[in-house]
Amino acid sequence: MSGMTYQLHIGDRTFSSWSLRGWLMLKKFGLPFQEHMVGLYSGTMKDDLAHLEPARTVPVLQTAEGAVLTDSLAMAETLAERHPDAGLYPVEPAARALARSMVAEMHSSFHALRQDCPMILRHRLTRFSPAQSVQNDLERIFDLWSLAKDRFGSDGPWLFGNYSLADVFYAPVAMRITAYGLPAAPRWQTYIAQHLKDPDFLHWRSEAMKESHEPWPYPSDLETRPWPDEIAS
Repeated sequence: MSGMTYQLHIGDRTFSSWSLRGWLMLKKFGLPFQEHMVGLYSGTMKDDLAHLEPARTVPVLQTAEGAVLTDSLAMAETLAERHPDAGLYPVEPAARALARSMVAEMHSSFHALRQDCPMILRHRLTRFSPAQSVQNDLERIFDLWSLAKDRFGSDGPWLFGNYSLADVFYAPVAMRITAYGLPAAPRWQTYIAQHLKDPDFLHWRSEAMKESHEPWPYPSDLETRPWPDEIAS
């Protein structure tokens, strides 16, 4: 599949957690792609995606052959199928099975965390008090992370040692924990820091900081503070 360039359509980098996942699953594994911005918050998304039937949301991935993938999990599985040597999933069968299960659960679950804590990369919020349902989601996520790290991740900083699609799908969780000051044990603060200092994420966020949003789509009465990498040493 070498030489094939994918076309990736993404929404606003500041808020679109699924767009971040779509971008990372190409960027982190060295797959060639061109990115196209879609007006997710400006209201032009329907027109921007009109030529990509049946797409209605972002991200959208188009292959060189013209096939259109309209869902992040479909994108992940298709890329893993088309690029078996790229390392999107762990090689060892038991690790691969767990990673695939964790990706699927992230795709279909944790609705309280998503609803109450939309991804925001502009700043952090102070004194946010998570609902019990959010804390329940976090407990389940940390249980999954522990299972991956304890069984398969001892030889590297990521959930399965080397970076995989599991890290792609839980990267926005790391951003939510950071933005809302959600409780996480030191072990997971270290893992979250690994995401925050990742060069590809830093590039994504630098591009996000160039965006403007008026009105701000997620108004809040909470005070804000700088993102960690903006704090002067």
